[in-house]
Amino acid sequence: MSKRTWQPKKVKRLRKHGFLKRMSSPGGKNVIKARRKKGRKRLSVTTGTK
Repeated sequence: MSKRTWQPKKVKRLRKHGFLKRMSSPGGKNVIKARRKKGRKRLSVTTGTK
């Protein structure tokens, strides 16, 4: 049997899609802003997951 394609890594996921990464660019700030406006429970990967 071969391995499954998705081998989750928390740190890699956070570094790519986390709150700090989003806030580091103007586009990412817009993403957070849009999600706040829409009333999302989770703004990014880091928030609300533990």
